[in-house]
Amino acid sequence: MIHRWVMQTLYPPTCLLCGDAGARGLDLCAACFDELPWNRRPCPRCAAPLPPDADERLCGNCIKALPAWDEAKSPFAYSYPLDRLIQRFKFDGDLAAGRLLAELLAEYLAAGGDAKPDCILPVPLHPARLKERGFNQAVELAHPVRRRLGIPLRLDLCARVRATEVQSKLDAAERKKNLKDAFTVKQSVDGAHVALLDDVVTTGATIEALTQVLKEAGAVRVTFWSLARAALLQ
Repeated sequence: MIHRWVMQTLYPPTCLLCGDAGARGLDLCAACFDELPWNRRPCPRCAAPLPPDADERLCGNCIKALPAWDEAKSPFAYSYPLDRLIQRFKFDGDLAAGRLLAELLAEYLAAGGDAKPDCILPVPLHPARLKERGFNQAVELAHPVRRRLGIPLRLDLCARVRATEVQSKLDAAERKKNLKDAFTVKQSVDGAHVALLDDVVTTGATIEALTQVLKEAGAVRVTFWSLARAALLQ
């Protein structure tokens, strides 16, 4: 706590979006904080943003077929200005943006009061993609969440064993096919509740593939946490 106070005194928070003074101890001013695209009505099963006037509790995709995972939490919709911060972090290596995003996610999850899973599993990158990018954005987001919630971070549970095409270039059907046999479970998850963590979830194909291998290996419950949830692709 003292260290944080000293750092904020020497280096006061500055908004990463507009340059004004930060608020709430974050590198985000009050005005930009209010502009964040909060996911105010998420589907409880997949966290897809629902329109305010939606009649159904679940989204259309979950009504048609429930996903393999059990629950989802995503504080934001993937849109402006949050998408700018995620892109700066993920593709430009802006670690200050990454710290801010991780703090926002950790604060949201800590306020939820939900039952804690047994461990956090950041979605793994293939070694080739990890070497290319230099870091796994899901791991960087997971560390502050681990500290805030007091849940073990398990980087040894699962590996991405097949290099796949970049998901953003594919449609929903292609994404699912692209991930076939992409993951393997390396450690016991028998009877465990695992929380998968990633930066952005679009179709959920990656989370679905990971959930399936985890449940085949004995996990009894899988939750996914993501910073943002994109609008559903049909």
